[in-house]
Amino acid sequence: MKALKALLPLLLAGAVAAGGAQAATKDVTVAVASTFTTLDPYNASDTLSQAVAKSFYEGLFSFDKNMKVVNVLAESYEASADGLTYTVKLRKGVKFQNGEDFTSAAVKVNYERVMDKKNGLKRFVLYSNIARIDTPDDFTVVFTLKKPFSAFINQLAHPSGGMICPKELEKWGAKIAFHPCGTGPFVMKDYNPSEVLKVEKNPNYWRAGYPKVDSITWKPVVENSTRVAMLLTGEADYAFPVPAEQVKQIESKDAVRLDITPSIITRYVEMNLTKKVFEDIRVRQALNYAVNKQALVKVAFSGYADPATGVAPMDVDYAVKLGPWPYDPKKARELLKEAGYPNGFKVELWSGYNHTTAAKIVQFLQQQLAQVGVKASVRTLEAGQRTAMVESVKPEESKHELYYIGWSSSTGEMDYAIRPLLATSSFTPNDSNESYYSNKMVDEKLMEALATTGREKKAELYADIQKQIWNDAPWIFLVNEKNIAGSAKNLTGFYIQPDASFNFTELEVK
Repeated sequence: MKALKALLPLLLAGAVAAGGAQAATKDVTVAVASTFTTLDPYNASDTLSQAVAKSFYEGLFSFDKNMKVVNVLAESYEASADGLTYTVKLRKGVKFQNGEDFTSAAVKVNYERVMDKKNGLKRFVLYSNIARIDTPDDFTVVFTLKKPFSAFINQLAHPSGGMICPKELEKWGAKIAFHPCGTGPFVMKDYNPSEVLKVEKNPNYWRAGYPKVDSITWKPVVENSTRVAMLLTGEADYAFPVPAEQVKQIESKDAVRLDITPSIITRYVEMNLTKKVFEDIRVRQALNYAVNKQALVKVAFSGYADPATGVAPMDVDYAVKLGPWPYDPKKARELLKEAGYPNGFKVELWSGYNHTTAAKIVQFLQQQLAQVGVKASVRTLEAGQRTAMVESVKPEESKHELYYIGWSSSTGEMDYAIRPLLATSSFTPNDSNESYYSNKMVDEKLMEALATTGREKKAELYADIQKQIWNDAPWIFLVNEKNIAGSAKNLTGFYIQPDASFNFTELEVK
């Protein structure tokens, strides 16, 4: 991108000399903090991979930049009075990138694929409440649920629900991750998961006049300072996340704009409850008392975060405020002594990210834990290691002990903030319960809330669940962070949503 911009005056001069017959190519480079785990949206457990997969894939519904549900491949829907049946009318005239028509049959194939537990797709739990899918005609889909769920359309709007061409699914099977074919605005040009994903304009996109750029180059750039340098030199047009400590540096640059927005991202450390030391609730509570969350906000986030006050950020529907856990190292040492660890213990602390902010966070945690006698050795994992070593293992085979990670509740409501992370049915590799926390009351009330349509009763159930989890402390509850992105000033229409996904429908170079 940098070289292209250096040549731009010459290219434009050539275009003028030729009578203005050729317009300048509009290419956009986006620098992101991590590599991509997969381009199969139904099998991605990280927000970034699902976000870049929006280049190719669209769902029936989506979220706008404020997390409000909007129609995409669906034109409308109706819910039955008992909350068990949702009838969705589809948009006509849409084609997949290989020329195949998009119809209700494609919707059925995609959702039945993720609903089949034998396929082992990571988003199985999200869609496990669907009992049956019927297609009375090419542009009508009827979803019948096992239990009523008022936020079902929010689930369908989750970025994992992209429509993959059935013909390509049949051809490639699990290798579809390297051969994306959807209805979206771009097609794949080049892909190396650790280095680059380049996508080019889909010339047959169903939305007239879109996309407004010719290509996007997604570049994983783990090092914070390198990512920022790319933005400042023009090698990247957009960078996310921008490290909080470099906000002031970027603010002083005329050609660059900062976008700082609220998020529903929570950061925490999972304690692996299959390990004997963490079976004792006193140990888990001790580690929560051991960490100064306010200091962490200052040290790692330069103030652009808040100590976690509950299991989910307060902007997630049905969230309740329960904390934060106070910083009390004396109480932590007392609890460790009561649990039989008067001198503390040794433990491994892994990070699910290998960018420099994550390294700073785990180093801070290492220092905090050491003050109460817990000696942690730290290790940061790149995306492939994270998938292989944590997300894809059975509980009895798990090696991690403490695991720093985060979650964005990409449906905007409480079921998705808790069930994939803390339900017994969500133990890896089924979903993302990497602490292997299991509580019968939590499991039962999660399912009861799923079947409850009354808001008052649902709020009561979710409050009970959150209080129980907070007290059981399967995680060290850390912070809810803000989204900080940097953009070239001539770039518009690229938004970071509250769940840290990307909305680039209106992306344009002015």
